[in-house]
Amino acid sequence: MRKLLLLCCLQAQWLFGQGTPLDSLEQRFATEQADAQKLELLSQMTGIAYNMDIKIALGYAKRGVALAEKTGDKNWQPKFYEMRGRMHANLSQLDSAMLFFDKAISGYLAVGNKKGQATTSFKIAWVHKRRGEIEQSMATDLSALRLMEELGDQEGIADALGRVSWDLSIQGRQEEALEYAQKGIQICQKNGLQEQLTTALRYAGDACIAMGNHAQALDYYNQSLALVISMDLGPIQIADIINCRGNALKRLGRYAEALEDYKVCLANSEKANYPGGIFTATANLGEVNLLLGKYAEALPYQLKTIELQEKGGDLSNLTENYGHASTIYEQLGDYKSALLYQKKARLMRDSTASLQSDASISELRTQYETEKKEATIALQEQQISQQRLVQWLSIGVAVLLAGFLFFLYRSYRARTKTNQLLAAKNAENELLLKEIHHRVKNNLEIVSSLLALQSAQIDDKGIKDAMQEGQNRVQSIGIVHQKLYQGENLGAIEMKDYFLNLSESILDSFGADDRVTIECAMDQLDVDIDTAVPLGLIVNELLTNTLKYAFPDGRKGNVRIKLEKRAAGVLHLEVTDDGVGKSGVTQGTGFGGQLVSLLTRQLSGSMREEVQNGTTVIFDFNLKKAA
Repeated sequence: MRKLLLLCCLQAQWLFGQGTPLDSLEQRFATEQADAQKLELLSQMTGIAYNMDIKIALGYAKRGVALAEKTGDKNWQPKFYEMRGRMHANLSQLDSAMLFFDKAISGYLAVGNKKGQATTSFKIAWVHKRRGEIEQSMATDLSALRLMEELGDQEGIADALGRVSWDLSIQGRQEEALEYAQKGIQICQKNGLQEQLTTALRYAGDACIAMGNHAQALDYYNQSLALVISMDLGPIQIADIINCRGNALKRLGRYAEALEDYKVCLANSEKANYPGGIFTATANLGEVNLLLGKYAEALPYQLKTIELQEKGGDLSNLTENYGHASTIYEQLGDYKSALLYQKKARLMRDSTASLQSDASISELRTQYETEKKEATIALQEQQISQQRLVQWLSIGVAVLLAGFLFFLYRSYRARTKTNQLLAAKNAENELLLKEIHHRVKNNLEIVSSLLALQSAQIDDKGIKDAMQEGQNRVQSIGIVHQKLYQGENLGAIEMKDYFLNLSESILDSFGADDRVTIECAMDQLDVDIDTAVPLGLIVNELLTNTLKYAFPDGRKGNVRIKLEKRAAGVLHLEVTDDGVGKSGVTQGTGFGGQLVSLLTRQLSGSMREEVQNGTTVIFDFNLKKAA
């Protein structure tokens, strides 16, 4: 076993220590002229980087999204939306993940790509699991399984069976979970699907763990780990399977070996920037130290796990981790903290109990198993009924049809001529509007470029900063017009997507992508252009001030944007950072502060600032009164 652990560590070191194909692919990308080939290269680079470092992979996925949108490639757009959503999900950025998964599903539906719909549904179900939404997770996985069966995709069917096995295991239906996992194993072995077999074996091991058959689980995990290593599948897959094996060893009482596995899992997860693996490993390191009675060593691991789960909105096993923290504090004599975490565990258990006991969950699997038989019987009955109806109605329909044809023909000709005129006029108007927005956006880009050129000739830092801020304001308006001519609705902007684009632009202008994270914690919300432009300028000013003052000396931090529609036409906006204190935008006398005040009055709004562990600026806009 120690040899196998050493091999895992050596393999992870090789992946990060040696050259990768990324350099050669980047060189090919730099010289490639065809957009379709560039998109293919970005897809390959995203896949390779995913097995090395998730944050690097996210960078490639973002480039793919930008190029696919720029070229208007409807086939590549949903693929890169799916890739980007996957990276956000693995970085525990669940809101951003769901935004891009929803875009991917819409894109796949538009081009009729059922496999893309199914693979994205798998990832959406994974997010549901992390949020504790068990019923939605199983329903989504079963719908994806049906799509894969329609396509006859054996690899996809095996994947879906494993994911349904996971859903059943969460519900405590372990025998059914093992049955589904074993079906997946059989399909993989029959069709030579070695990579998918590693996952199927892991699902079977998970079911055995839950059934108390820990020795059998250990056997499944060892088979899976051997395949992962032999195929060089990368540190993320090593982290996942070796963590599972540690779980089996832990339950067999082989704590020293379990600790070694969890340490390997943590090392691989940290190298790959894999938050899911990090908090899983820290949770298990905390639990094993707890079982060994090493309470002081267990506490930091357990608190780190809870912090990561609460920050990422991951409810899976959170009740159990609260319970472990309570036990550790009790053993250390800190009864106040022990009681606090005991209450948290009880509240979390009560909030999720209704989901786990819902009868509709139990019905989902039965519905799937029986619907094929029911569909066959229903089809036969329908065919018999249709044959009888056809015999009686054929003559009557033929007679009626002959009578209607003459009148329909005359009506059709008249309607066709009118509709053609209206359609041509509407299409012409819509095209003109899109062209106007496109030209406005291009003109604003010219203004931004002129500001950038002028700024390059200026040495005075104050003037240079002012020019950069002006350039950012122009870009914030330009993004509005870009969204209008790219979207289907010419009268409104979807604000979450807009804020994400605006955030990326501002982070890029400050070079802060690697140290500041901006989260848009909001639902999709359409806002008219007269409201979207001042809102964008307000958020632009707040983000600019935050990046300038809230995180000095290269400090890392987080910014959260929240926008929601409240009663009677009121829009509520919050921008929160965890920086060092006030940014001064609401009380300052500079141009930025004056601009925010003027725009707030334009939207008939109010503004206030709260300082506690950072800064929160809060707005309420009464759009019914806005001029």
